[in-house]
Amino acid sequence: MIRDTWKKLKSDRYGMTGLIVVMIFAMIALLVWSGLLGQGWSDVTGNRFEGVSSKHLFGTNLLGQDILQRTLFGTATAFEVGLVVTVSSTLLGTVLGGLAGWYAHGWLDEIILWLKGVLDSIPFYLFAAAVAFALQGSPWAMHLAMIVTFWTTTARIIRGEVMRIKQREFIEAARAIGLPGLKTVFRHVLPNTVHVLLVQGTIVFVAAINTEVILSFLGLGIQDGVSWGLMLAESSQEVLAGHFGNFFAAGASLFLLLMGFNLLADALQDALDTRRALI
Repeated sequence: MIRDTWKKLKSDRYGMTGLIVVMIFAMIALLVWSGLLGQGWSDVTGNRFEGVSSKHLFGTNLLGQDILQRTLFGTATAFEVGLVVTVSSTLLGTVLGGLAGWYAHGWLDEIILWLKGVLDSIPFYLFAAAVAFALQGSPWAMHLAMIVTFWTTTARIIRGEVMRIKQREFIEAARAIGLPGLKTVFRHVLPNTVHVLLVQGTIVFVAAINTEVILSFLGLGIQDGVSWGLMLAESSQEVLAGHFGNFFAAGASLFLLLMGFNLLADALQDALDTRRALI
């Protein structure tokens, strides 16, 4: 299964391009986390609004801080938010979706569907901003806001998959030998949804980075540190004065990373081939 998936992915040039782009950004994030890159993002190393030079490849901002250093550190911020939100919301959505699908049309399913319906009925960015604003001051406010809103889509997808998988013969065999329901769900049903979760995870990762940029731009996101959203917020005034360093650096980085993830997600969806994954 893994070998076949990798062979299909390698044959997709757009998918491989996306994978390479994502891996480059991931390597930058790892180097920042290890302290080898981007550590001087807050240091004033030049004059205000210096142009591109050998010392400042992307120039400097209003305070004289190196834009390249801030862009590199913003990459780590993007991956930190993406990883935390993706893993947490995917786990929550998988568990709740799995339970809802296994006990479909029961009281537990009705409660989960009701909760999902309530959250889905609220405009996404309005709800995320409200949660982030209510918990303003907490470094995890933005993360919690996204986790609370992102799990619903994963739960809906997993619920449908579980309802389909539980009709298969090997699940009937597990029931016949008396295997408890919850053990069947977590040991035999949910592992067969990994192919769906991989694709959904890449989509959530993209949504998390997008949301972080928007919330940070509005002042409800990153509080300590720097992110592409904060850089774009700074550039909103700078471009009026003819200084585009922050705008181009943060905007180009965001575009490349999101494009890479979108190409990878499309390629993964084709390579995993959900019709064969459940055989």
